[in-house]
Amino acid sequence: MIKKIDHIAIAVNNLDDTLQLYENLFGLKAAHIKDVPDQGVKSALIPVGDGSEIEFIEPTDPQGGVAKFLEKKGESIHHISLEVDDVEKELRALEEKGIQLIDKQARSGMAGKIAFLHPKSTRGILIELCQKV
Repeated sequence: MIKKIDHIAIAVNNLDDTLQLYENLFGLKAAHIKDVPDQGVKSALIPVGDGSEIEFIEPTDPQGGVAKFLEKKGESIHHISLEVDDVEKELRALEEKGIQLIDKQARSGMAGKIAFLHPKSTRGILIELCQKV
């Protein structure tokens, strides 16, 4: 069951410039900045309001998915992350409903345990399920 929108992720070319812009415009500051080598990105989470976040992701792997996304679509929303109680349980339930999964099992990510649903099954939107650990 979906608990809330955890974060909206935006792919960017330059993480430092983007963080500076959002701090100047809105006074928002990154709470966490981390390299995520297995995803080929450097990521920053900015808290907004009562528990939601904006995640900015800059590619560190020029051949990775986020780099290819930026080449194709430019800087824009990359995915929406939905917080759930149990990622593994949700993956099984969604697969039974015929949803195409990118991740058949949860893995470690910036938001905790994560897994992605294929955009072909969600009207073109990349959806991430996350479970806080």
